[in-house]
Amino acid sequence: MKIIHRTTIKDLLLTFILSLAFLNSILMMEKLIRLSRLLAGVGASVFDIGKIILYLQPQILMLTIPMSLLLSILLVYGRMNLDSEIVVLKASGMSFMNISRPVLFLGVFCFLATLSVSFYVGPRSSVILRETISEIITSRSAMALEEGTFNSSFKDVVIVVKGKKSADILEDIFIYDNRKKDEPKVLMAKQGKFFAQEGGNVGLYLTDGYINIMRGTSTTELFFEKYNMILNLEGEAAAPKKMEFTPSQLLAQSNIAETYKRKVALYLELHRRFSLPAVCLVLAFLGPPLALASGKSGKLGGLALGLFVFTLYYSLLIYGESLVNANKMPHYLGAWLATTLMGIFSWVMFRKASLR
Repeated sequence: MKIIHRTTIKDLLLTFILSLAFLNSILMMEKLIRLSRLLAGVGASVFDIGKIILYLQPQILMLTIPMSLLLSILLVYGRMNLDSEIVVLKASGMSFMNISRPVLFLGVFCFLATLSVSFYVGPRSSVILRETISEIITSRSAMALEEGTFNSSFKDVVIVVKGKKSADILEDIFIYDNRKKDEPKVLMAKQGKFFAQEGGNVGLYLTDGYINIMRGTSTTELFFEKYNMILNLEGEAAAPKKMEFTPSQLLAQSNIAETYKRKVALYLELHRRFSLPAVCLVLAFLGPPLALASGKSGKLGGLALGLFVFTLYYSLLIYGESLVNANKMPHYLGAWLATTLMGIFSWVMFRKASLR
């Protein structure tokens, strides 16, 4: 029996790792495209993109660990069912609970791993990610500006510099700011320097210049010695702010939230930190019966069934959260609706498979 369990666990771990790598790469592609738009304009290097990809992994693992768990169970136990190995094990006297024991071990491992990502690794990596993006933008924005060329990396802003006093100090700057369509601005300054701002934005500190503001047929001209200009990069910030909070911080922030929308968003994020790890335990009971239910369909059948289960789960999750946002259901019910329904279904399926 130990040999059977050891062999099954080895197959489950190998399939789990391959599934995790595959799903991570798929989900990473969308974020990588968005990050490329965000950072390519400031001349980020391949090494910079690599660091950001690494810091994004915990956010993706929250989703891919449960998905990889179910896929690995369906693929391994589906193959065992296809080869009639489960029939042989049952005929030898092993109960369905005993046959499923390697899955339960893997489910507990995935539960603990997802819980650690949810509680500590994820929030910490999100903070490091924001700091890294701000550092890259601040340090490379000046280097991305070439002398005497038009730069449009920043949204609705065109910048031209005549020269550079050093790597990060610009000289003789011309800026056309069209972010307010009815009030376009022209700025000129002798010197400028980039600095970091929250949310993935960057500031430009200008000295000794003037601003020309056009309002219809009238023009306003202002002179300044020091001026801070906030610039927005094309694209969005890499991570939402609530991802940086630990569960205790989410609870504290929700208690002081001023609006219902903000309070609900924080509560839903808090529940998600617990429900996503909990679903790993649910899937440990759901996977083996589903592998038997898929019959002789093979690996493609198991893959399709796993994707269907997760599509249904996330649809229910989004539906429950939508009811909470519409103030039609308490946050603790809407957030756990999908996990509870899947848990009941898993227990019924497991019990039915055990009685066969």
